Amino acid sequence: MRAVEVKEFGGPEVLAVVDAPEPVAAAGEVVIRVAAADVGFLDLLLRSGAGTEYFPVHPPFVPGSVVAGTVTAAGPGVDTAWIGRRVATPTAGSGVGGGSPTGGYAELALAKADTLVEVPEEVNLVQAAALVSDGRTAIAVADRANIQPGDRVLITAAAGGLGTLLIQLARAAGAEVIAAARGEAKLALAQRLGAQHVVDYSEPRWVDQVRALSDGGVQVVLDGAGGAIGTATLPATVRGGIILGYGNAAGGFAPFEPEAIAAQGVTVVSLFEIADPAADWKAMQEQALREVAAGRLEVVIGQTFPLDDAVAAHEAIAARAALGRTILTV
Repeated sequence: MRAVEVKEFGGPEVLAVVDAPEPVAAAGEVVIRVAAADVGFLDLLLRSGAGTEYFPVHPPFVPGSVVAGTVTAAGPGVDTAWIGRRVATPTAGSGVGGGSPTGGYAELALAKADTLVEVPEEVNLVQAAALVSDGRTAIAVADRANIQPGDRVLITAAAGGLGTLLIQLARAAGAEVIAAARGEAKLALAQRLGAQHVVDYSEPRWVDQVRALSDGGVQVVLDGAGGAIGTATLPATVRGGIILGYGNAAGGFAPFEPEAIAAQGVTVVSLFEIADPAADWKAMQEQALREVAAGRLEVVIGQTFPLDDAVAAHEAIAARAALGRTILTV
């Protein structure tokens, strides 16, 4: 079968299409004929050699932690009724907050039977792949934020896959949404999805704009950017507010000084607190799929690339040019 390998740690050029052995399902596993593989920022980090203290990957390896496709074989102990079903799932080695997020950039991939979620007819497999990580995380973040009608909510990295879902969930909860992103195209997308206000955080004094738009500050920050952008949201958060930091694309998760948090009277919740392995992540993924199937939630797929163009997919994300999710089609 064809697969994409990271031959060595480095830039996008280290990705290469290879002829790999077909996987065989072990006990509790299935083989999936992949139709779509999600390309995430974590894939870029692992390809570069970063993050190996959390995720034990070593070249050569096939990147990709999420796939959608059709089950073709079932291992020992797996109900054969899964064969022929359309599913979306993490790959066999992946786990919430850990594991080995690999194996997805291939024509065939392994998955654990207990992580399989059947895809409704109303949802295509590209959408389903985009929802495995972002759908369940968006539901978890929105639930933890406990957004109330009338709350002012600031969402950073608002035009990414997770940000676009959170705009819609926050609006559905009755919030007034301020979407922060970089560039006219991303801001226009955020407005189309329902954000009442948009701010370009590449401009100076963008936090002052947020404070002005929110009458002094927001009750909730959903920070998908991290880094200095995430840290800058603290002065724009009212006393008693909450900052949920789940993104690190701007240079690591946002660092906050405990003294500054205490002085501002704000609660900061990290990704590691949100990503509880004991949570029912499968149920949250199913909930997101139902919302899409019912037409209440839009999945933004900014760009798709064929498997052979994995290099271009990584370059698009690295250039910060991607809107929504980036997907490899097989």
